[in-house]
Amino acid sequence: MGQANPPDMLLEGRTLVDKGPFTFHCHPGVSCYLKCCHNAEIYLFPYDVLRLKQHLNLHSAQFLRQYTRIGEGSHPFFPGVMLNMASAEGLPCPFLSNEGCTVYRDRPSACRTYPLERAVEQLNDTTRLKVHYFMTHHPYCKGHFEQKTYTIKKWERDQGLYEFNLFNELWAEVDAFFASNPWRGEGEAGPLQQLAFMACYNIDDFRSYVEQHRLVQQFRVDKVVRNRIKKDDSALLKFGFQWLQFYLGRKPTLVPK
Repeated sequence: MGQANPPDMLLEGRTLVDKGPFTFHCHPGVSCYLKCCHNAEIYLFPYDVLRLKQHLNLHSAQFLRQYTRIGEGSHPFFPGVMLNMASAEGLPCPFLSNEGCTVYRDRPSACRTYPLERAVEQLNDTTRLKVHYFMTHHPYCKGHFEQKTYTIKKWERDQGLYEFNLFNELWAEVDAFFASNPWRGEGEAGPLQQLAFMACYNIDDFRSYVEQHRLVQQFRVDKVVRNRIKKDDSALLKFGFQWLQFYLGRKPTLVPK
């Protein structure tokens, strides 16, 4: 997953973007408009799934069945989730219409970030993360020749990336933990991995699980946060990330009562 590549792993067709400005502009006037929305391999992070299922007003299990497939993760110990393209000519994104993106307000991280790719590097076995941006160079993309100038901060602001980046950094920490193979020798797709997959990607079933097992009540959680977890999928996802690291690895992400 592009979420965890260190800077020395430069891939073909990508260059590291430093603090300097870059030029790019995508709009209906460029000849390649919407071409990048066809036949694309798009990984969905947990917060992407949450926002899309909310936008479509679907139960997360239904969204996963209808629009995604399992793919390779960033390591052998946990899978990734990929968006299925539609079967129409050119294999368009399932959320693409003739007018453009029908889920634009809640589009996935990869779409928001493009033509950049964001990588998060964990520093020296600590919890500190360092962020890198890479510029992709697809030959078909004419947006690079447009004369609109951005900095990384301006691009993040204009594309509404702050909330997505925040959750994707939390996910990067969890995924790095999963890379330590905390499944206690259960093998691929065992019960602990399925539990972790539910907490990360199937927020509606996880909410039922949390309520059934009274998970929040087992920990010292601020009252305001508890109330937020009851009503807000984003807060529940954060709690799920913390709980998985505590439950599977006894990491001090939560404090038991």
